[in-house]
Amino acid sequence: MLASTVLEKISGMVEVREEKIVSVVENKLESEQWDELIKMAVFGNEVERAGSRWVIWEVGQYVGVKPASINDLYMARGKEETSLDFTVPAMNLRGMTYDMARSVFKAAKNLKVGALICELARSEMGYTDQPAGEYVAVILGGAIREGFRGGVPIQGDHFQAKSVSAGKPKEGEIEAIKVLTKESIEAGFYNIDIDMSTLVDLDKKTELEQQRGNIKYSLELAKTIREVEPEGVTVSIGGEIGHIGGKNSTIEDFEAYINGFNKGLGGLTGMSKISVATGTHHGGVVLADGSLADIPVDFKVLGDISRACRKLNIGGTVQHGASTLPDKYFKEFVKAEAIEVHLATGFQNIVMDHNSFPEELLDKIYAWLDEEKKDERKEDQTDEQFHYKLRKKAWGKFKKECWAVEEDARREIRESLYKRFEFMFKELNVINTESLAKKWIKGMKIHK
Repeated sequence: MLASTVLEKISGMVEVREEKIVSVVENKLESEQWDELIKMAVFGNEVERAGSRWVIWEVGQYVGVKPASINDLYMARGKEETSLDFTVPAMNLRGMTYDMARSVFKAAKNLKVGALICELARSEMGYTDQPAGEYVAVILGGAIREGFRGGVPIQGDHFQAKSVSAGKPKEGEIEAIKVLTKESIEAGFYNIDIDMSTLVDLDKKTELEQQRGNIKYSLELAKTIREVEPEGVTVSIGGEIGHIGGKNSTIEDFEAYINGFNKGLGGLTGMSKISVATGTHHGGVVLADGSLADIPVDFKVLGDISRACRKLNIGGTVQHGASTLPDKYFKEFVKAEAIEVHLATGFQNIVMDHNSFPEELLDKIYAWLDEEKKDERKEDQTDEQFHYKLRKKAWGKFKKECWAVEEDARREIRESLYKRFEFMFKELNVINTESLAKKWIKGMKIHK
């Protein structure tokens, strides 16, 4: 039985009978009534959250907005059964997530974009206070709210192990990631990026020896994914051969990693993509005045390893840490045949630096960082550098305050986000990919 408060929220909009959605008034899904249901899925009590999330999931099943794997599209690309002239944006929505999701899917609907990913990293789930079940509900809720229809790939980004020494994970890390993986897939994350690049040991002589820890634990997690994925769903699995911000990746790194990984698969479906290091840093490199340094990106790495991927029917390479790069770079990812690019901090910057984001709230965030995160401040950091680098960690603490920002201000922020997503979709050439999505990114009918 749904809680009475949930039933009140959906009255006249969604009819539930015998634990099934039997009718939906679709124009009411694009209203404040729907917004209130999403809010309850985040801030309600335990019973209200569970009930609201069930309604959102089942309404998605009813109208055709379903979590999906992007695996088939990427494998088709690996076999060159699709064009090579697009790069899929994978967007980390850290805060004001419902507003961000609405902007994503409004732009996607208007530009007929079907090839996209919404994602959240293991670390982000913690500091943004967004567990997997909540994130899926909010993303699906945003898509439904804006009239988007189709499969929605939701991805676990950087399911990464901390290391205690070169090649050795911290005790309990692998088991913790397995638990998170199972929870995430159950929630609707049908795309998982395994990141054991922290276990690469560059002090070893050969690439195979360097990648051995990465290979071993990537295989262990891949086998867990295949054990728990829903019937009929092939979760898209990504691997990572170089830690972002470290040494640039090489063909030799890729071949050592993927050959070792494939040998241990035992007939299971393998990876659809590989993340590489090309010189970028997550969030960019912040100068003393708070501005961002211009970072050179080695696009040749992306192109060379993407071509090597396709020889093995793997989709291609993934670029991380890209949202703060100069705008001129985005077309270059397409030219380099990168299959996916990860975008996060740039969207956060649009929100927090927006004229309509409450100045008083931003001051509270910075004061909190100064007090609660002072141990993470480096000696030579200016206030601008410290606040810019750490403010992502305030999203969870100030989640309610951000959700409570006045609607007029949120509307203006959404409009700025919309313009940015529109720009990204055009530059990455994923406009008019609805037909690709209908063929290769099919959400499965899965009732909770």
